[in-house]
Amino acid sequence: MELNDSIIKIKGIGEKSEKLFNKLGISTVGELLCYYPREYEIFRQIENISGVVEGRTVIIEGSLVSKPKNARHGNLKIIECDIKDATGILRVVWFNMPFLMKTLHMGTKYILRGTVVNKNGILRLQQPKVISMQEYANSIDKLFPIYSLTAGLTNNMVTKAVKNCIDNVEIDKDFLPAALRKKYNLILWKKAIKGIHFPKDKDECIDARKRLVFDEFFHFFTAMKKLKKDNTKEKSVFDFRDMSIEKKIKDKLPYELTEGQENALSDIIGDVGSGYVMNRLIQGDVGSGKTIVAIIALALAAENGCQGAIMVPTEVLAKQHYQSFCEILDEFGIRVGMLIGSITASQKKKEYEKIENGEVDIVVGTHALIQEKVKFKNLALVVTDEQHRFGVKQRETLFSKGKEPHMLVMSATPIPRTLAIILYGDLDVSVIDVMPVGRLPIKNCVVGTNYRNQAYKFMQKEIAAGHQVYIICPMVEESENMEAENVTDYTNMLETTMAPSIRIKALHGKMKASLKNEIMEQFAKHEIDILVSTTVIEVGINVPNATVMMIENAERFGLAQLHQLRGRVGRGDSQSYCIFMAGNPSKETMKRLRVLEESNDGFFVAKQDLKLRGPGDFFGIRQSGEMDFTLADIYQDADIMKMANEAVQECEISVNDCNYGKKIVI
Repeated sequence: MELNDSIIKIKGIGEKSEKLFNKLGISTVGELLCYYPREYEIFRQIENISGVVEGRTVIIEGSLVSKPKNARHGNLKIIECDIKDATGILRVVWFNMPFLMKTLHMGTKYILRGTVVNKNGILRLQQPKVISMQEYANSIDKLFPIYSLTAGLTNNMVTKAVKNCIDNVEIDKDFLPAALRKKYNLILWKKAIKGIHFPKDKDECIDARKRLVFDEFFHFFTAMKKLKKDNTKEKSVFDFRDMSIEKKIKDKLPYELTEGQENALSDIIGDVGSGYVMNRLIQGDVGSGKTIVAIIALALAAENGCQGAIMVPTEVLAKQHYQSFCEILDEFGIRVGMLIGSITASQKKKEYEKIENGEVDIVVGTHALIQEKVKFKNLALVVTDEQHRFGVKQRETLFSKGKEPHMLVMSATPIPRTLAIILYGDLDVSVIDVMPVGRLPIKNCVVGTNYRNQAYKFMQKEIAAGHQVYIICPMVEESENMEAENVTDYTNMLETTMAPSIRIKALHGKMKASLKNEIMEQFAKHEIDILVSTTVIEVGINVPNATVMMIENAERFGLAQLHQLRGRVGRGDSQSYCIFMAGNPSKETMKRLRVLEESNDGFFVAKQDLKLRGPGDFFGIRQSGEMDFTLADIYQDADIMKMANEAVQECEISVNDCNYGKKIVI
C-alpha cells in the first residue's frame, strides 16, 4: 500500500464508508495517516466516588442503587440512575442511548468511565462508557485516540482504518536528512505517525507530535522561502505623489487617530512613496482601529488615479466594511464597489464590468475577489483583512490581479513581534498597540459552572436593557465522548431556560455559508438576542450592541484565542463583559485563565500564553488556528517554529518533497 493509493484499498473500507471519509477530506492513504487525533482518552485507576471533582474524566466502580429511568429533554433521550461504592453515591446520565435500558440492572456492579459535570449544584457522571474488567486491566494508563467524526462514522471505524494503514503502508525514506533529524532531536516520520495515533505513553506522543509539528512549520517556511525569492524588492510602476487625501479624511473624522494608527499610516505613506512595492503587515489588537488605516490607504490609491481592493473573510464583514467605506469616502468622490459570493450572476457581471472599466476605485469583497473572472483596470493596492483567515496563496492570487500592486496585510491576532517577524518574513511589520480613546475596557471574570445560573440572570438583565449576548461552545453536537458543552443541545436547553421572549439561534461551521451569513446578519440587525456559537464568530462580525460573551469550557482554548473571541464584545459605547466558564476548575486551569482577568491587552495575553503553555498542554487545549496548521500552534510550539525556520535556511528541499499526506494550505 502506498501513500497516494485510494482509501478503498484499506481493509474494512467499502464504497459507503469511503464517502464518509471523503466528507472529512480524506481520500488517500496519506491523507488518512495525516488525520491526527483531536485528543486522547487516558485510562486512569478506579477512583472513590467521594473523591470525584467537576470537569475530570474518571473511572469508578460500583453497584446501581436506583432503577434506570427514561426521560426526554427537547430532542434528547435521557437515562438516569444512581451508582454507589463504599464512599458515596453518584448520579449517572446517558444521552440518546435507549438500548442501555436492557443492560442496566439494579444491584449489579459496573465499571464506568465518564466526565463529572455540575448541573444545578449536583455532581453527575455524564455519558460514561461501561467497561469490562478485562478491558479495564488492558487499558490502564494507556492513551487512546479520539478523532473528529462525521455522522455515520464512528471512532472505532477511523481507529481500525488508521491501524491498517500503519501496518501495511510502504515508506522507503524520510524527507529530512539524518543529520538534520539528529541536530533537532527528531524521530523518523513513520515512527511519528504511529506515535501520534497509537502512543505507548505520553512521552512517545510528545516526541511524535514534535516531529509532525516540525514538518508542518518546515513545509510552510520552505514555501515562504520560495515566495521570498520570487518577491524581492521590486520597483513600483505606480507613482503615488498626492498624499493630501490623508489629511482631508482625518480632518472629517469625529475622533483623533491614536499614535499607533498615525505611525502605521506614516509607514504606509513612506512605502508607497518610496518607488518600491510595499509589502507590509499591520498588526493591531482587536478593536485597535485598523479599518480606518485601510480606508485611508485605499483612498491614497484612488486619489492617485488607481484602484484598490480589500478582501475580508465573511460576507457580513464585507457589507459592514462597504458601508463604512461609503460613509467616509462618498463626499470625496471616491467610488466604492462590493463583490461577494451571494449576489446574483447578473449583479456580479455588472460589478466585473465596472471593475475592469475602472468605474469603481475601491472594491470591498470576500474570496469572490480572487475568482478568475475578476479583472482590474489599474490595481495598485491590495489589502487583506483578518489575515489569519487567508492563506499565503490566496493573498498571492489577489496580488496577481494587478501589475505588482502594493500589498497591505492586516491581522488582529496578537503575536509577539519576534514570532510575527518569523511567520510574516516576507513583510515589513507595523504594530498598532494603543486602543482608541473612549473605548471602555471589557470587564472579565473567570468562574466555575456553579456560576452558570447567575450568568443567565445577568444576561437576561442586559437583554432587557436592549443589548445582545454571545455564548461560545467548543463543540457543534454531541460526540461519542461528550466532554464539553455543545452548540446544538445547548441551544435547545437555553430555549427551555430563558424567557420565551428571548430570541436564541445557533451558529456553527458545519452550516452552509448562506445560512451562516443569514444568521450573522440577523444578529447584526438585532433580530437575535443570544447567539450560541462555535469559534466561527472569532472573526467576521461587528455588533456594537453585543455587551456580554460567555465562553463555556474556556479551559479547552488557548489564551490568545480566548482573547480573540472576547474581541467580539466591547465594540460600542456601553460597558461590556466576558465570562470565562471553566468546566474543569483545577488550580492550573484557573491560574491560566486568570491572565484574561488581568489584562485586555492581546500582546500581554500572547506573551503569557507562551509562558504558560508547555509541550504537554496539547492534551485537550485547542489550537489557535493561525495559518491553518493541523497540529502546530504558534504559541505553544514557538521553539519548534524557530528550529524549523532555521533548518529551512540551512538546506534546500522542495515544497513537494517535504510532505507525505495532506498538504498544508499556505
